[in-house]
Amino acid sequence: MTDTIHRAAVLGKPVAHSLSPVIHNAGYAAAGLAGWSYTAVECAESELAAVVAGLGPEWAGLSLTMPLKEVALTVAGHITPVAAAVGAANTLVRTEDGWHADNTDIPGMVDALGDVPGGATFTVLGAGGTARAAIAAAAQAAAAGVTVVARRPEAVAELRPVAEAVGVPFAGAAWPDAAAHATADVVVSTVPKGVADPLATEVRWRPSTVLFDALYDPWPTPLATSAAAAGCRIVSGLDLLLAQAIGQWEQFTGVTPAPRAAMREALFAARRQP
Repeated sequence: MTDTIHRAAVLGKPVAHSLSPVIHNAGYAAAGLAGWSYTAVECAESELAAVVAGLGPEWAGLSLTMPLKEVALTVAGHITPVAAAVGAANTLVRTEDGWHADNTDIPGMVDALGDVPGGATFTVLGAGGTARAAIAAAAQAAAAGVTVVARRPEAVAELRPVAEAVGVPFAGAAWPDAAAHATADVVVSTVPKGVADPLATEVRWRPSTVLFDALYDPWPTPLATSAAAAGCRIVSGLDLLLAQAIGQWEQFTGVTPAPRAAMREALFAARRQP
């Protein structure tokens, strides 16, 4: 395994800022996988099919970030039930039968959130691929219900079948009402940087609320700062990035368990650098 060349990468647009290469390559080094390498590749939605089709046999797997999580399903020969249910994949693994699509964001969110009591209420800000994973994570946490708050009503409507597929009660809300819905037990922000910043001065946080802000650059976000000041437990995008990457790393390499401590240390060391 160490002598054969194996390649993997994160694809997205933009992707130059990604810390995924730091995590995966640290894992290879810690596990003694000398023939493995992981890079970042700029790729738009319209380019994904051609990029995947052009990959040589040395390619073991791909991590997918925005805006590729939904279109990823169209290039896979096999889709895991959870990825099919949420309509999004962040992972493509090469198998003997072709590309296998999975979604490690979901177990990654569950892992990063830690202990969430059954019957908790969830509010999800945003309606993209990460929001789909958040709905499934809420279902796995036996949530009482999920409210999705988005800027486009049609985007909210598109997520209702996701909630039905994973079996969690669903409600939608308009973006101007976002602050009122941040009183849930768990608030998951999946919107791009800057979008939720105005909410930092509008939300009246409950100290018992857990805020999961999927961003990590810049960090802390104004939303996370305001929630932390109110005594809320904060889960960051770095926590999710690490947790979902570990799931991908294990699928790409076939090595378990992944060297989590080394991967975490490399990630947080890189994040501290200017």
